[in-house]
Amino acid sequence: MTRQAAIPRYRVHHGPDIFSAGFRPFFLLAALWAAVAVPVWLVAYLTGLVPPSAFPAIIWHAHEMVYGYGAAAVAGFLLTAIPNWTGRMPLQGWSLAMLVVLWVIGRLAVLLSALVGTPLATVADLMFPAVFLLVVAREIVAGRNWRNLPMLIALSLLLIGNLLVHLESLGVAETAQIGNRLGIGVLLALISLVGGRIIPSFTRNWLTKNVPDVASPSSASRADLVALIITVMGIAAWVLAPETRATAYLELMAGLAAAWRLSRWRGPRTLAEPLVTVLHVGYGWLAAGLLLLGFNGLVPLFPATTALHALTVGAIGTMTLAVMTRATLGHTGRPLSATGTTAILYGLVSVAAVLRLAAPFTGSEMALLLSLAGTAWCLAFLLYLAVYGPMLVRARATRD
Repeated sequence: MTRQAAIPRYRVHHGPDIFSAGFRPFFLLAALWAAVAVPVWLVAYLTGLVPPSAFPAIIWHAHEMVYGYGAAAVAGFLLTAIPNWTGRMPLQGWSLAMLVVLWVIGRLAVLLSALVGTPLATVADLMFPAVFLLVVAREIVAGRNWRNLPMLIALSLLLIGNLLVHLESLGVAETAQIGNRLGIGVLLALISLVGGRIIPSFTRNWLTKNVPDVASPSSASRADLVALIITVMGIAAWVLAPETRATAYLELMAGLAAAWRLSRWRGPRTLAEPLVTVLHVGYGWLAAGLLLLGFNGLVPLFPATTALHALTVGAIGTMTLAVMTRATLGHTGRPLSATGTTAILYGLVSVAAVLRLAAPFTGSEMALLLSLAGTAWCLAFLLYLAVYGPMLVRARATRD
């Protein structure tokens, strides 16, 4: 039987507060890397000054957004959520610090892989996802938390996708593109799965407290499960065969299924609280991106990167920031309510997505639009660091 969710019990921690819980270092590093890696890519794209990586600049950009930023955001989320799921002690102290060091080593190894050599860079970069998979597997199995076994599948696929990217740099196979698509697909599938749990739950909690006379979000049902399966199937088809007509139809079905799920969760009723509304916006980007993929697969009217960035900058960027802000507030003992600055950083991510989607249509102004999109993205994460960074490195506002 699956154990009931429990409030995590923290050991007494005498070291730096940043290593007292997994979300602290990984959310901090995720935001920092998001604000650094995008300007590096923009400089490479606009000037030709590329980092000393064995990866081509565009492959490095996609890889670092998925296996750098995305992996850190997932790690922060899971290291915080798993103790709630299992009732076991969270990873803290030196064990957590060593996991963080492995992530940092991976980022430096990939960035400098042309200098250190691709075999060493490959081993260095794969250490973090491999060790993290083992850590999560130990916790889920020891806690008999079978409901969340899909997390092990997702982490295994992230490890495989990362390996596929490195195989191309090693000259073994031309698998970098499918490796990056696999990583993006896993992140989108996690948004579909986890979003389907937390968005209606958090929305219901907020409505019950603040607008009790409004109907609650629809509960999970068999139809909801079917919609989730269709969404994941559309994502999987894009990963494996992105240019086929059958995939385009599956992508359209996936987008419609995601939009249908979202329509049941009472998002418009939450506009008074951006901390809740942003979750609906992020899921809306998922639906929009899948629909754009499908339409463009049938009638190619715009570059493939248009739909791709609706899914990456829009869906992944918005949802990860939404979870990072909410978890930081909740797990540092602060009220679950967004300030005006937090609402601005949410808006900046969507602005970045819209500008990035529009850029290919602006002709000679494309470089300007790309720069503005990158600036909006960086400002969002710099604001996160400015507002939430101090919360991440200091003790809880109130102790458990």
